[in-house]
Amino acid sequence: QVQLGESGGGLVQAGGSLRLSCAASGRIFRINAMGWYRQAPGKQRELVVDITSDGSTNYADSVKGRFTISRDNAKNTVYLQMNSLKPEDTAVYYCNTRYTDYQYMYRQIWGQGTLVTVSS
Repeated sequence: QVQLGESGGGLVQAGGSLRLSCAASGRIFRINAMGWYRQAPGKQRELVVDITSDGSTNYADSVKGRFTISRDNAKNTVYLQMNSLKPEDTAVYYCNTRYTDYQYMYRQIWGQGTLVTVSS
């Protein structure tokens, strides 16, 4: 069974920083991509950023220049450094992992979500 463990959410003032982390564990043959999505109240879940196994990244325009994703392949962990936070960044942030299992099946898993609240 594959699980994702998220941490790092919380309350911060506008202009502040937070760092999220997400670690994948379990029977994973290969991680293909990891990333972060977010869902604000009353809105649809949206991509924040993801990173593929070769290090390619895809950032939402709204976070470019403020957020940085990084990955520790040895630990199957991805980090999201969020700087210059704005009230509109307030949302539940979900880790997403796409991986190949030992039956060579392509699978996707979501974390439980971590709340980020940015006060003005």
